[in-house]
Amino acid sequence: MPTAEHEIEWRLLQAADQVAADAAEVLGPLVDCSSPSGDGEAIERCVAIVLERLPEGATVERPPCSTPGFAPDLLVRLPGSGRRRIVLLGHLDTVIGHDQHRPLRRDGDRWDGSGTFDMKGGDALALGVLRALATVEGLREAFAEVALLLVADEEWREDPFGHGERFAGWDACLCFEGGERTAAGDEAVVVRRKAAATIRTTAHGRAAHAGSSPDDGRNALLALAEVARILAAHHDPTSEHRLSVVPTVIRSGTALNVVPDEGQLTCDLRADDLVAVERVLATLPQALDGVALESRFGRVWPGMDHRESAAPVLSRAGAILGRPIVAASRGGASDASHLAQHVAVAIDGLGPLGGGAHAIDEHVDGGALVARAQVALAVAAAVLTAP
Repeated sequence: MPTAEHEIEWRLLQAADQVAADAAEVLGPLVDCSSPSGDGEAIERCVAIVLERLPEGATVERPPCSTPGFAPDLLVRLPGSGRRRIVLLGHLDTVIGHDQHRPLRRDGDRWDGSGTFDMKGGDALALGVLRALATVEGLREAFAEVALLLVADEEWREDPFGHGERFAGWDACLCFEGGERTAAGDEAVVVRRKAAATIRTTAHGRAAHAGSSPDDGRNALLALAEVARILAAHHDPTSEHRLSVVPTVIRSGTALNVVPDEGQLTCDLRADDLVAVERVLATLPQALDGVALESRFGRVWPGMDHRESAAPVLSRAGAILGRPIVAASRGGASDASHLAQHVAVAIDGLGPLGGGAHAIDEHVDGGALVARAQVALAVAAAVLTAP
């Protein structure tokens, strides 16, 4: 005779086909709505698409976005009568501007479009999981609350994440950034992410005519180039902290015959912890060849390492699913890292398979939606029915 927990697990897993169908239905409208970070009207259109598909009994809040001036975030809350609390996490903004946006186009199992993989495909799966948790018989007795948090500023946020304390002490954060499989074909989820930071260096030199009096100037561009060289010298992804340091943007100069008197350099840094990143900032000079330099952090995102806390959950989820779910690491940043500081276990990478994030060939694998829905439901079941 199966236990009540096993019955719930089985029922939830049987909802995978419907979750995938729900995700496929909502993905088109979400992707077709171009929503680059900072466009409040576009975010509101995406929110309206989600609200049309909420399950019965869900309540809606619009907490302020972490980035001032952005559209409010969306928080959906689903109450139950049990004891577990799970937050499903995603973001509605994309990095692709309106001029380069591509609506959803299906070609067999390959579904192309801006934001499909990062991360409207994940949003669609998260919404499907929420609907399943609301409708599967007996599930509401397994949780006290399930929340769906979709934010509007993940791609460009530099301000502190504003929702961590709200979920302090919750049992799990399940984040639906793009999924992956191992080289052996096993389903994988992300339990470890690097800390991420941006260093911005501003240079203030002195302008001069580049032809008649070049040595009277103080060249901001050359100073920034030297700072870029200093930063790049710290790049060592094979070191203890797996530190990567990549200068990414430099802007300086206003005319072809004028010594540049100002400019700015941006550098992306990733490491297992922020201490290694802070050490890099401390090495930068305050002046070079008469050019004043000011270096500071832009965004700062914590690392995430839930290998230990996620291990029993993934073991149980694999048993429920009937095939392994492998713990993986990823260098890219995610809001799961913020919530990982507050919840008992954080598991990311629960979204669809695909690729091309932030690129013109962004896509998801529509043929794998059911399999990825099964993974997400098995992980949710493992959290909800754990002893």
